[in-house]
Amino acid sequence: MELAPGLTVLFGANAVGKTSLLEAVGWAARAKSFRGVPDAALVRTGCDEAILRVEVVEGERTQLLEVAIRAVGANRVQLNRNRLSRTRDLNGLVRVTVFAPDDLELVKGGPAGRRDFLDDLLGGLAARYDAARGDYERVLKHRNALLRAGIRDSDDRATLSVFDEQLVQAGAELVRGRVQLVERLLPVLSASYVQLAGRESAVEATYVAEWSEAPITTELIDAVPGTLRDAIAKRHKHEIDRGLTLVGPHRDELRVRLNGLDARTHASQGEQRSLALALRLAGHHVTAELTGATPVLLLDDVFSELDNARADALVRELPPGQTLLTTASAVPAGVEPERRLEIVAGAVRER
Repeated sequence: MELAPGLTVLFGANAVGKTSLLEAVGWAARAKSFRGVPDAALVRTGCDEAILRVEVVEGERTQLLEVAIRAVGANRVQLNRNRLSRTRDLNGLVRVTVFAPDDLELVKGGPAGRRDFLDDLLGGLAARYDAARGDYERVLKHRNALLRAGIRDSDDRATLSVFDEQLVQAGAELVRGRVQLVERLLPVLSASYVQLAGRESAVEATYVAEWSEAPITTELIDAVPGTLRDAIAKRHKHEIDRGLTLVGPHRDELRVRLNGLDARTHASQGEQRSLALALRLAGHHVTAELTGATPVLLLDDVFSELDNARADALVRELPPGQTLLTTASAVPAGVEPERRLEIVAGAVRER
């Protein structure tokens, strides 16, 4: 399937495979499902693997990604016929911005979704943040296992000290990236929300870490390792008693406020939906600005969840560039596709 350089509309009834096509493009960008499901769920029932081949063309350069996504066992990934052992080596091959019906949870849901939003953006901006995220999650897993088993002797305490420092180093790098990203996102988030909502409103986005007494800003970023190290030391006894790591960026929060109130608990559902769209648009613009490459827009039946006013506003705010839009109904007014592809029982045909 060849995509238009601008807008390609994929239409068809429900459950015919429209989202599967977006998943394929999303996997090429992130090496995982943008819906958060395991790779095994991407393989057709009854099959051992799903095959993904993507040609990425930038100017005169063409790159070929070939992936066997396995229902059981490790995936096989090749870039330009060379086997890759780490999916993070795909960083920058394709970048995407995904708009999906469940984006409301970005604002309405718990902190984990907003942390993932920041970390996914960071991973697309620089491989070192993807590495820091992986390192942090690995150390956190080992440290929690040690705490659950119990700290019985000096060897256990020595091992815990090693894990503490590894957690500080990886965690500080992750926090540094998140804080800098939040400060870049805020102006675009605020402007995008005003355009989508159609009225002036005060939007705030703050990075909140309970292990730091003062809000963490870029001016204080150099103090993060020491602050995190001290906080871990102070909670050691409590962590040992609980058998769980209680301090670190895995518990941090991106707090979004609208007109001075927490948007998660005080904004209406319409306001929350506008904020979620604005967060996606802000991430798209910041990624394009920092990388010099415009991400591919993936709009998965997003207009079905919007009222007419918000749908019209989103159409006006959508940035130019390569876009894939799925729909089971009519294309919104003002949307002019370059290609229309119909999906019927998993097959694609031009319309």
